[in-house]
Amino acid sequence: MPAVEPPPSRWSFPPADRWPDDDLVAVGADLAPGTLLTAYRTGLFPMPFPGTDQPGWWSPVVRGVLPLHGLRVSRSLRASRRRFEIRVDTAVAEVIDACADRRRPDGWIDDSIRSAYLRLHELGWVHSVEAWHEGRLAGGLYGVAIGGLFAGESMFHRERDASKVALWALVELLSDDHSGQRVLDTQWRTDHLASLGVVEIPRADYLARLDRAVSLPPPAGLS
Repeated sequence: MPAVEPPPSRWSFPPADRWPDDDLVAVGADLAPGTLLTAYRTGLFPMPFPGTDQPGWWSPVVRGVLPLHGLRVSRSLRASRRRFEIRVDTAVAEVIDACADRRRPDGWIDDSIRSAYLRLHELGWVHSVEAWHEGRLAGGLYGVAIGGLFAGESMFHRERDASKVALWALVELLSDDHSGQRVLDTQWRTDHLASLGVVEIPRADYLARLDRAVSLPPPAGLS
């Protein structure tokens, strides 16, 4: 079933030509479904802002993206994939909870973020890609899908290579006749993500790609 468009947000974000030369663009508003979708379509995403109960809205000056043709698949990862069963959207809450584990370093997913993304999932905009092994959730990721955009939010693993296998499966889901225009957004480029093929592009380039991507039909595996 197609995703359900929620009521429009009562908030508005500043246009991109007024954004500061900084990753943090704004603070405030809410995490209602309409606000979140407006933000992602604009090139923003929320993360808790220290010292306040309001969300911060971020758009990295240098954005991390994974070109669908650029995923690096090692020989050992190919061997690992055979251990896992891939599922989509069968354990969204469990994936988010695992990503939110407070024992993880630099954890940022709080109860308000969890609730907001579960609401978006109920409307058909948030998806999880999961790697299962012997009936147990071994790893996975979740993110927001709008047309040809998949905005990756977080990933986790309980077994070696499980999150990498989930990412590989996501790339396959996005690889169709529109794959050249789809955007797999990772927010920032970390050393770990760089080892998988994530590259950096300027904010202006990301916004131009985003504008084209959100008008595309969603991939069949996520619609």
